Amino acid sequence: MTSVRTAARSARPARPSLYISVDIEADGPIPGPYSMISFGAAVAGRQVGASYTAADPEQDTFYRELRPISEAYVPEALAVSELDRDRLVREGAEPAVAMAEFRAWVREVSVGAQPVMCAYPASFDWTFLYWYLMSFGGDSPFGHSGCLDMKTLYAAKAGVPLRAAVKGRMPRELLSRRPHTHHALDDAIEQAELMSNLMAWVPPGQADRPG
Repeated sequence: MTSVRTAARSARPARPSLYISVDIEADGPIPGPYSMISFGAAVAGRQVGASYTAADPEQDTFYRELRPISEAYVPEALAVSELDRDRLVREGAEPAVAMAEFRAWVREVSVGAQPVMCAYPASFDWTFLYWYLMSFGGDSPFGHSGCLDMKTLYAAKAGVPLRAAVKGRMPRELLSRRPHTHHALDDAIEQAELMSNLMAWVPPGQADRPG
């Protein structure tokens, strides 16, 4: 009986994946002691089986600037985004409200698919995003591991060590022509284009290999 159930589960087609590029700006290295001060998201594309369809990354987007959750910050980290921390203390969105709005947005754009957060690299952005989702509402639309690291994706496709998977060594056709501004929404849109380019990319020499 167990083998029949296992076979039935394996025969079911996997749900489509909807890849959502996310970029966060923070005022320190880790969430909790420090704050996520802004984040942006853009739908990159949808994967059904082996088929990936790129989206217009400017069509479905989300952006919020957040009130800091502590008084601690690292000036060098804060300077990256050029956001005014005093203004955010006064005017930034309450994290619980922003995360509730973000959950609703993710579920709206991913109807019929499993949402997957993607970033380059994902480790920093996912750490803050997941911590905020769980700390302010206790629920993540991506589950506990629904993220894809574009750095790892490139390293695996290109057959290079992870430390060599840097944008400066990537083929230029993979990179977005948009500038990297350190505005969270701008950078999420830029990353969405990189994601779609990576998903469509066949490294030189692999196209002619026997299947």
